[in-house]
Amino acid sequence: MAKKSQINRDNRRKRLIERHSARRAELRKRLKDPEVPFEEKLEIQEKFAKLPRNSCPTRLNRRCEVSGRSKSYYRKFGISRIALRELTLRGQLPGMRKSSW
Repeated sequence: MAKKSQINRDNRRKRLIERHSARRAELRKRLKDPEVPFEEKLEIQEKFAKLPRNSCPTRLNRRCEVSGRSKSYYRKFGISRIALRELTLRGQLPGMRKSSW
């Protein structure tokens, strides 16, 4: 189980990302527009810098919903490989079973 402080930190980042996503998308759209003059693009970059650092989606660390583990995370299931194996062996994931060959 991951530390509660790490899990809470990632939850705060999720909320910040959601709160600032519209503003970031608007700034990014204006920044990539070829019609915008260079001076205005510099101002847009400054506005990006003033946004909270944790509102950037790349700073989000996906975590397992069961254990909070950040490594070996399966996006399809939203859990780590260890939790996936345990749930599969208990029969709690439909359509999954332990392979043997």
